[in-house]
Amino acid sequence: MWTFILWLILFVVCWPLALLALVLYPIVWILLLPFRLLGIAVDSVFKFLHSILLLPVRVLRGPTPAQ
Repeated sequence: MWTFILWLILFVVCWPLALLALVLYPIVWILLLPFRLLGIAVDSVFKFLHSILLLPVRVLRGPTPAQ
């Protein structure tokens, strides 16, 4: 909601900049998509390594009591 209101204010104050932002936003989103996917992959690898490193601790701790 606030984004739309801010965009309307920008459109009233400086309409060429608002139209440029409206046209360039999808292009920038598509260009940044590979970096977003790379971030998801790197985060998954770190979570996997974290679970592998903590596996011996979880095994030695034993089963947790049911709640």
